Amino acid sequence: MDKQKMNALSREILDAAISVHKEMGPGLLESVYECCLVKELSLRNIKAVSQVQLPLFYKGELLNKEFRIDILVEDEIILELKSVDELLPVHDAQIISYLKLANKKLGFLINFNESLMKNGFNRFVNNF
Repeated sequence: MDKQKMNALSREILDAAISVHKEMGPGLLESVYECCLVKELSLRNIKAVSQVQLPLFYKGELLNKEFRIDILVEDEIILELKSVDELLPVHDAQIISYLKLANKKLGFLINFNESLMKNGFNRFVNNF
């Protein structure tokens, strides 16, 4: 997917997150926002899969452990959802690690526990 399409899809993801936030409000569980956001993206004919397993490799060997990506959009963009009072550096590190491990170029860390959704929408890139 080229940069122009990725950026257009990014705008749709932000708009979908704002729509979910307006409908549900802040303060709910992360899992609630996950279900609602997957549904909202689906209503917009955007492929979104939740709880995508990402296998763990260590020194080239597959281990019996996996990570879980909250939402993978169009097999390209990782969404890591939070519903916390404050995002911490460890949350940034998590999405950066997922981007590298999944070999994806673009991801968003979205905190739904904000009064204004755009304040909880953070973009991360990996060789984009």
